[in-house]
Amino acid sequence: MSVEEKRVLIEPGEARLSIRRQCALLALARGSYYYAPGAETAESLDIMRRLDQLYLECPYLGSRKMVALLRRQNIKVNRKRVQRLMRLMGLEAIYPKPHLSLNGTVHRVYPYLLRDLAIIRPNQVWAADITYLPMRHGFLYLVAILDWYSRYVLAWKLSNSLETAFCREALAEALEGGTPDYFNTDQGVQFTSDEFTQVLREAGVKISMDGKGRVFDNIYSERLWRSVKYEEVYLHAYNDGWGAADSLKRYFAFYNTRRPHQALDYQTPEEVYRAKAA
Repeated sequence: MSVEEKRVLIEPGEARLSIRRQCALLALARGSYYYAPGAETAESLDIMRRLDQLYLECPYLGSRKMVALLRRQNIKVNRKRVQRLMRLMGLEAIYPKPHLSLNGTVHRVYPYLLRDLAIIRPNQVWAADITYLPMRHGFLYLVAILDWYSRYVLAWKLSNSLETAFCREALAEALEGGTPDYFNTDQGVQFTSDEFTQVLREAGVKISMDGKGRVFDNIYSERLWRSVKYEEVYLHAYNDGWGAADSLKRYFAFYNTRRPHQALDYQTPEEVYRAKAA
């Protein structure tokens, strides 16, 4: 982004950049342009930040144990409140449950296709996932699309709601640079919706979905979130969506092009992605 473009972005009275261009520059879903912080109290936002950290460390813990851990931190909270906040954040304890085939929607759920599949090149398997993003006075949701082989982040978007649009926008952006053989997600309604899966079907991509409650089916996305949270999000208290987008833009550029990855023999994701994809 040029200095002049940044200047216009922080001067709302200027009209030289369209809303579409501004959102594209900052990787914000256009539906989130008029950002309004989540209508939660400061106390609830603090609890949500703590839940986010606990879930990142222990995604298998349910609301009862989350309450117990919060109380050990001298946070007085009841289970009903924790359950509500976890639903708002899109968090669900990961453990085997009965009737795993029922996801509560009318959308089609696709089978998991990647078990025992050897991942040998870029653009063989892409995956998408959503995470909660705490801010100083509210919260956002972040979606990222990741190439499994290289760990390269192909596209990402922010939104102030869990509607499908921002996931579809990220997918469209990623597909501008290539097409995977397989695309893996969880069974969230954003990814099972017809408006999302239709884009994949039209591109001839095989759709794979995690077994419900099986975090290891999408382990690379979980590892990405750990890096993003500890290396970026928890180190900054974003004031608003624009600040979050600008900071994350810098981080993902660093992650892709400058951060050596141990699993890649200390190469960067971009080096592995470009070398093998060429």
